Amino acid sequence: MKSDSSHAHRRACLRLVLILLAVWFTVSLGCGVLFRYWLDANAPNVGTAPFGFWMAQQGSIICFLIILVVYAWQMNRLDNQHGYSEE
Repeated sequence: MKSDSSHAHRRACLRLVLILLAVWFTVSLGCGVLFRYWLDANAPNVGTAPFGFWMAQQGSIICFLIILVVYAWQMNRLDNQHGYSEE
């Protein structure tokens, strides 16, 4: 039945989005704000910048770009699995 397949597709898409949002939240707020001072004290420097500061400024942006690539790749995979491919 198409409705079962569409329901499974929707659940899989929602699960993927929630996982990626949790990663984004953890990296952006956690590494950039909440754990910044701990990271500065306990992690190695990136160039001349402390790691917590670097994560707040550059690392979270790089992580966001990686999340975008993973989202596109996984959504294409899910679409192909459930018969919604564009090809």
